[in-house]
Amino acid sequence: MNARKFLFYVVPLLFGGCVPLLSLCPLYTKEDVILNDKLLGVWVDDANKPETTWEFTRVSGSEKAYSLVFTDEEGKKGSFVAHLLKLQNKLYLDICPTELPCKPDDPNRMDWPYNCFFLIPAHGFMAIGSIEPQLKLRLAMESNLEDLLKKDPKAVKYVKVDDRLVLTATTKELQAFVLEHADDKTLFTDEVTLVRKDARTGKP
Repeated sequence: MNARKFLFYVVPLLFGGCVPLLSLCPLYTKEDVILNDKLLGVWVDDANKPETTWEFTRVSGSEKAYSLVFTDEEGKKGSFVAHLLKLQNKLYLDICPTELPCKPDDPNRMDWPYNCFFLIPAHGFMAIGSIEPQLKLRLAMESNLEDLLKKDPKAVKYVKVDDRLVLTATTKELQAFVLEHADDKTLFTDEVTLVRKDARTGKP
C-alpha cells in the first residue's frame, strides 16, 4: 500500500468513488456540536443504491458524537465518528475515520504495520438540508474547491499532496469559508437523499 493510499484510504468508500474534500482540522468546536435523535437509525439511498446503508448510533459516554457505519452494495464497510453541528442555524456533519487499517486481526491488513504511526485521519464534511422525513446531504467535493480556487486562489488555506488538495485552515477559518458558500452551491453539491430503511421496506 503506497503513501498516497495510506493518507486517503477513506476517500472512495463513503462516497461511491467520488472524491470528497478533506481537511486536517474539524469543522466543529465543542460549542457548535449538537445532538438530534432523529438522525439515529439506518438510512438507505432508495433511488440509486438501495443496498447501501448509513447507520447512525450514539457514541457511548458523554461525548456529543455519533458512530457512522457505512456499508456499500458489495458489503464493504467504513467506520466513522460523526459530529452534527449548527453554524448560523445551518446544519452540517463532520466525519472522521475511527480506525486505521492496520489491526493485526484484519485479513486485509498491510505488510508494514508500523507505517500506521504516520497516518493522519482527515475530516470530511457535508451540509444537511433536512433530517426528516428524508435525510438530505450535500457533499463538499474536491472538484468544487478546485473551481473556487481558480476564481480566488486565496479563498482558503490548503496544501497539495500528490494530486490531492487538503485543507489546512483552522476550524474557525473553515467555518467562515463554509458559511461564505453555504447558499451558493459552489462548495456543497452532489446531493444524496436517504430514507429510513424501515420506511422503504414498510417494516417497523
